[in-house]
Amino acid sequence: MSQPVTEPANEDVVYFNQILKAGVDAGCSDVHIKVGTPASYRISRAFHSIDFVPTQVWMQSVIDGICPKHMKAGLEADRETDFSYSAPGIGRFRTNVFQALGRWCIVMRYIKATVPTFEKLGLPEILKTVAESPRGIVLMAGTTGSGKSTTLAAMLEHLNNNFRKHIVTLEDPIEFVFEENQCLIEQRELNLDTMSFHRAMKSALREDPDVIMVGEMRDAISFQTSISAADTGHTVISTMHTTSANSSVGRILEYFKQDERDTIRRQLAGTLRSVCCQRMVPTAEGGMRPALEIMINTISIKKAIEENQLNKLLPIIEGSRKIVENEDGITLWEDQGEGMMSFNQCIYNMLQQGIVTEERAMEKASNPQQLKMWLEGIFTSSGGITG
Repeated sequence: MSQPVTEPANEDVVYFNQILKAGVDAGCSDVHIKVGTPASYRISRAFHSIDFVPTQVWMQSVIDGICPKHMKAGLEADRETDFSYSAPGIGRFRTNVFQALGRWCIVMRYIKATVPTFEKLGLPEILKTVAESPRGIVLMAGTTGSGKSTTLAAMLEHLNNNFRKHIVTLEDPIEFVFEENQCLIEQRELNLDTMSFHRAMKSALREDPDVIMVGEMRDAISFQTSISAADTGHTVISTMHTTSANSSVGRILEYFKQDERDTIRRQLAGTLRSVCCQRMVPTAEGGMRPALEIMINTISIKKAIEENQLNKLLPIIEGSRKIVENEDGITLWEDQGEGMMSFNQCIYNMLQQGIVTEERAMEKASNPQQLKMWLEGIFTSSGGITG
């Protein structure tokens, strides 16, 4: 019987696992290893190198030892691939192997063994309500490294702990491995359990799911299939690479041909449940906290999408909150019941509550000039204070 790829196959893999363990023990989020350069860890957004410089021979030996058998032909042909790697006693890693200047490189994202709770991540309660949606499309957006996959996992774990649902995930590769609690869960990995997202998505609709989680929306077919699934009463949860919630609708439409966009936009207006976009912000205490922009498909949002007035989405989001002064004399943007907020409103509240510094807040704000005006007591949204 062939030896599982999760177990050390040679001395090079044994030492490689020791490098991973040292990184995890140091609190790293990512491990970077490439030929001719000291291996390094990303810890709290900064890189820290170690005293080890891999050779091409060593890297080839490690890759041969950790790459799953079913991925090796693709790696040989394409010179790059993605897979999950489980290091015994250390943890799981989302792994990307590729070449640069003809030399092997490995970048690994450490996946925590347990899904962090909403409270630990600092997520707003509205995301629990969004996760509980009986139907519709829920999108978690953000750039690479923004923590959107972790937030999405927390939303699924909330369902798993509180509802009896059938969840099917389609991932490339699988990151968090869920232990069934209240929910029945099947996790399918591209190139291991299915050969294409499109086929797996069609198959999922015949598997009696309540929730379908797609690791990432990649193209027009993914969105069209998701719209069809939402139309037939399913909840589709996925991620996408956009920098704000309000810009995501326009980005989705760009996947389609010009003559298809009006139809897709109207369909999206009827099936979209929410778009949440996330950014990681360094805290005043030296940690990291997510800042979120949340758009809920309210009557006003739906109308703006239907009428192709996408420029109104951000004003609608911001207009759903009003500025109030709490009992401690601190002004905050308060939710008026719809659960929406813009990045600027979220970051302003974090600054007022002492979670982030003004310098970091300005760096992460979508509109630093607007944030500066708010800090000077000038509020222009309806219901707010002007000064």
